Amino acid sequence: MAGEAGGAALGRAADKLFSLSGLFAVRKPKGPTSAAVLNLLKERLLAEAGVQTNGNKRNQVLKIGHGGTLDSAATGVLVVGIGKGTKMLGTMLTGSKKYTAIGMLGKATDTLDATGKVTEEKPYDQVTKKDLENVLQKFTGDIMQVPPLYSALKKGGERLSTLMKRGEAVEAKPARPVRVYSLSLQQFQPPLFTLDVECGGGFYVRSLVNDIGKELSTCATVQELTRTKQGPFTLEEHALHEDKWTIDEIARSLEHCTALLLGGPSRKKLKTEHPGETAVISGNQILKYHGDKSVVA
Repeated sequence: MAGEAGGAALGRAADKLFSLSGLFAVRKPKGPTSAAVLNLLKERLLAEAGVQTNGNKRNQVLKIGHGGTLDSAATGVLVVGIGKGTKMLGTMLTGSKKYTAIGMLGKATDTLDATGKVTEEKPYDQVTKKDLENVLQKFTGDIMQVPPLYSALKKGGERLSTLMKRGEAVEAKPARPVRVYSLSLQQFQPPLFTLDVECGGGFYVRSLVNDIGKELSTCATVQELTRTKQGPFTLEEHALHEDKWTIDEIARSLEHCTALLLGGPSRKKLKTEHPGETAVISGNQILKYHGDKSVVA
């Protein structure tokens, strides 16, 4: 009897798991790739539901994806689509995002963050808080930016970061237009400085910090990076910690996030914080999106 009850409970858990549909957010920890976080999430959910999988077939069993890759060394909001929600992830790549970044003056690395090899060191004692605040104005608004060589952008179907790690020669991608809605200095304790950034799709905070270093006649690299907001999802209010990656917690989060996305009637314009960026949603389907079409990685 106990075995039958256990089997029935697992059956209900599996039914509930495969009925989940929509968007929610998890808190990505520092270290694993965004893809590794998604695989861990899948494995936990399938194990909780008692679903047996064979290797890579788990991808066919549970439909799940994420919108907007975070670097391995970065933490913060990672938006996840499950079921029909995977079709809605495109808007997560194009909407506005907020980051908090800690930069270090005086050092440059090949990856533009703390995980890379130091490629240059320069004095930074001459840089004042006022100098830094003045430079930030040059990087606000519509600007041109060269993406990092170590990135999720692709060449010949492979990520540039993968090619770089293999030692293959990779040319920098050409500068492209990106949008910075706001950029402010939160703290300055040389050599460290903390920035709050709100930007559109296709923007790289690592490139920003590297460019700031050059503008200050020194060099700089990202030490820590946290995405605090992606679209309407915030780190504090919506991102599930790892201990809450369960079927019931995700079901509750989906209910909350559906209300967050729709904000009322089943058909409604979703306004972002900025002009020119709206999404029209009917039920769970995105019908139209206006705004930056770049893909952030």
